[in-house]
Amino acid sequence: MTGTPTIGVLALQGDVREHLRALADAGAQARPVRRPEELAEISGLVIPGGESTTMSKLAVVFGMLEPLRAFVRAGKPVYGTCAGMIMVADKLLDGRADQETLGGIDMIVRRNAFGRQNESFEAAIDVAGVPGGPVEGVFIRAPWVESVGGGVEVLATYDGHTVAVRQRNVLATSFHPELTGDHRVHALFVDMVRASGPGQGAAPAE
Repeated sequence: MTGTPTIGVLALQGDVREHLRALADAGAQARPVRRPEELAEISGLVIPGGESTTMSKLAVVFGMLEPLRAFVRAGKPVYGTCAGMIMVADKLLDGRADQETLGGIDMIVRRNAFGRQNESFEAAIDVAGVPGGPVEGVFIRAPWVESVGGGVEVLATYDGHTVAVRQRNVLATSFHPELTGDHRVHALFVDMVRASGPGQGAAPAE
């Protein structure tokens, strides 16, 4: 795929506008996605930060949970930030007993691992695959990755904890790059979408 890919931002809850702006600046055509049928119109999807339990419940209410899981299983590129990282994890720690995830990355994620809202912070993060030096990571009630499976690439760590990962078509960060003026992580995802190509990267049927 070349040119300007169409990338959706899951618009059930969270910082949707900031991601739309960052994706546009990174060379994509960005649009909000709220209904299952809109998934057919995009080549990649961003799952924003917000509150992961609320996002999970809304995905069920709006009939999006299974279509989103199918989107991931089909090999479509997906990028989750903060709560989005939780949504693409195969397993959670400190989540609600009924909390649903989409899966996609063989990892265990701990919710709110870096502390509460008033313990939010920023830090310079070196991210593999992002040229030009560290990016500014904004951590707000952020998770971290407790452990990963053998197929997961660790892209960044902070204070001994994994904060950015990739497995095949799925990218995730603990922090919020959309809240800064630096959109290099979004550019990395846009490149992933371009590289996926039409019909490429599909997972085998289960």
